[in-house]
Amino acid sequence: MRSTETGHPEGPPPAEPEAPVQLSLAAEFPPATRDEWRQLVAGVLRKAGRTELPEPVEEALRRTVATGVTVAPLYTAEDAGSLPTAVGVPGLPPFVRGARAGAAGTTAAGGADADVPGGWDVRQRHADPDVAVTREAIAADLDNGVSSLWLVLGDGALPVDALGEVLADVYLDLAPVTLSGGVAAAEAFLALVEGRTDLAPGGCLGLDPLGVQAATGAEQDLTGLADLARRAPAGWRTVVVDATVFSDAGATAVEELGCALAAGVAYLRALTDSADGRQGLSVDEAFGQLEFRFAVGDDQFTTIATLRAARRLWDRVAGASGAAPAARAQRQHAVTSSVMTTRHDPWVNMLRTTVACFAAGVGGADVVTVQPFDAALGLPDAFARRIARNTQSLLLEEGHLARVVDPAGGSWYAESLTEELAQAAWSWFTEIERAGGLAAALSSGLVGRRIGAAWAERSERIAHRREAVTGVSEFPNPAEVLPERRPAAPPPSGGLPRVRAAAAFEELRGRAEAASPRPAVYLATLGPVARHTARAGFAAGLFQAGGLLTPTGDGASGLAAAGTTVACLCGADADYAESAAEVVAELRAAGATQVWLAGKPSLGVDGVDGHVYAGCDALAVLRTVHEQLGIGHVGQHGRSEEEQA
Repeated sequence: MRSTETGHPEGPPPAEPEAPVQLSLAAEFPPATRDEWRQLVAGVLRKAGRTELPEPVEEALRRTVATGVTVAPLYTAEDAGSLPTAVGVPGLPPFVRGARAGAAGTTAAGGADADVPGGWDVRQRHADPDVAVTREAIAADLDNGVSSLWLVLGDGALPVDALGEVLADVYLDLAPVTLSGGVAAAEAFLALVEGRTDLAPGGCLGLDPLGVQAATGAEQDLTGLADLARRAPAGWRTVVVDATVFSDAGATAVEELGCALAAGVAYLRALTDSADGRQGLSVDEAFGQLEFRFAVGDDQFTTIATLRAARRLWDRVAGASGAAPAARAQRQHAVTSSVMTTRHDPWVNMLRTTVACFAAGVGGADVVTVQPFDAALGLPDAFARRIARNTQSLLLEEGHLARVVDPAGGSWYAESLTEELAQAAWSWFTEIERAGGLAAALSSGLVGRRIGAAWAERSERIAHRREAVTGVSEFPNPAEVLPERRPAAPPPSGGLPRVRAAAAFEELRGRAEAASPRPAVYLATLGPVARHTARAGFAAGLFQAGGLLTPTGDGASGLAAAGTTVACLCGADADYAESAAEVVAELRAAGATQVWLAGKPSLGVDGVDGHVYAGCDALAVLRTVHEQLGIGHVGQHGRSEEEQA
């Protein structure tokens, strides 16, 4: 019976349930221990064929992410015991957690120099020498989410004398500009804005003589930086420490951080130098003139930790230099890595740059540039630029990535990796300083040798496909048609090389695709489809990564129709034991000059020339097949012959 007035049952309402004194989310589960986890992992590894395991077992699963830095498969509170307890708070030294207190994101809001509410500074790069095209692209960018411009001037890029025309329609009181082009570009801009006091803060004249030396091999003069700094607009910086030149040469995060520190220290010395009648800047003024540019890649956790470690290291330099706490924050410009960019299947680059941009935002970059997905093919078109800027807009506006201060903070993994990168980079930095500084270390070859060794180690992982390049070394699309782009200006040469992770595979593929008729490897299958599909699919993917077609047939019957003299047997172990030797003989009789087997050498099949299997040197296999088919030769260590030159 209900009350006619209240609509509730007659009688007192039910009592509210009492809140538990303590809510334990895992109350119904027994506590898990690290030793139990280790036992389970060991069991899985033994089932996978690992008979000898290290102690502790997680050492078997460690992965290299930078020179001297590896990551474990598991991090718990036990791993936090050796970490520094004072990581600070956002906006205060040591700036591990970001450079601005209360900003959206970690350092967000454009750092200390810009006023970009709700996120980081979205900066787009422009280097198209066609002034009309660049003006149109700039207008589209500024109308659709970009908050600052990065202009590349000089040979093959924007003409220096056209700078005024390029910026004619840009409201410089709203959109700051960063330049790349040396003293000539800086002087042209200063002449263009002479007498103006309304320029938006956050711009940079972009001088980086040590970066030029690294790229060209030519020694540079660092004098005069303080004079230009005094002429720079209020709220602008004069020098950019562009560490991407080291990343583009194959450096890991450790080399990139150490070289960036060494360059920054060299610029501080030049800016504060009062010798030869020059008046240097104060220490605090000098720190305010530097901006750091880092490459950010698709290894998101390493990228996050790298940016956090960079701020900590720079604060350490600032403390040793006597800089005031307010001047110690490092302004960071993150640029998506050129090394990870592919020419083939370039649309996958959209995914790579999204991950890299996410990592830059979480890591606390003040400024982010997403390179267009077609950057490795030439000058980007309007669609590619649109996707690049919308990548940032999506993460900011829809993903709300900038609403959390230091989202990686407190993670045992992220904090441990930040610490390890910082320690390793500081060791490399001090080695450079002992060698006389970055300029001397570049001239002596110390930097080149260190980065070369790091790239050689990574190249081995890429060659064996332990580090995958999706769409190139793994899951290639042999039928794709690449978009055509106008060629971009060649980068400076003569110093450190420029590498890309996909370059060696793409060089092989390009040679095969240029051949007519298209070369092929015949996949000779054994047994029923259900038994040979796995190995046939694996072999097809490997050979297609080198640009080779992979026609398939039963045994040796289809070799003649495939139009090739190279074959690969694909089947199950039992089929190999029963009929592999016979099929190899049939293939030889049908004209095969080279026969591979999909499976490890331990299978013991006689008469084959080599084996393809997970973990084999895929590049070596493809080069051998190319040589057999008369396709040509490719350069070593992940660089094409043109890139090596």
